[in-house]
Amino acid sequence: MKNKKLLAKLSAAAFGVAVAGAISFGAQAEEMVSFEIVDETIPQSLTGKAGDPVAGRKTAINRKKGNCLACHVMPIPEQQFHGLIGPTLDDTGDRFTEAELRMRMVDSKVFDESTMMPSFYKTGQHMVLKKFVGKTILSAQEVEDVVAYLMTLK
Repeated sequence: MKNKKLLAKLSAAAFGVAVAGAISFGAQAEEMVSFEIVDETIPQSLTGKAGDPVAGRKTAINRKKGNCLACHVMPIPEQQFHGLIGPTLDDTGDRFTEAELRMRMVDSKVFDESTMMPSFYKTGQHMVLKKFVGKTILSAQEVEDVVAYLMTLK
């Protein structure tokens, strides 16, 4: 996908997926937004506004939403049982740009087809309950909030 521009138009809202155990995600009706992928990044906010890092932290550690703790060690001492499958997120804000993190949140498979990390703002995931087909894990605003939070980790 390098040096290619894509315009992605996706469809619907929040769904349930199995990642490190059964997790169900709350449904939120939302029309999916168009976005442009440039050099394996999504340079522009999905919502047109900055994310809220406080809300993003809550979403990231919520075991029924972002559930980042299932696979990553994070600077969240009040939560037990951080995962060891993915890299630590302690210095994510130093290692990635907002555009790179947004791409990883939207569709992590762009970087590694075999990754266990779910694509949080993409439909067409496999092995989901029928009622969750055609829906995304997080809303566009939740993606922006998590990206804003991850950028604070330096």
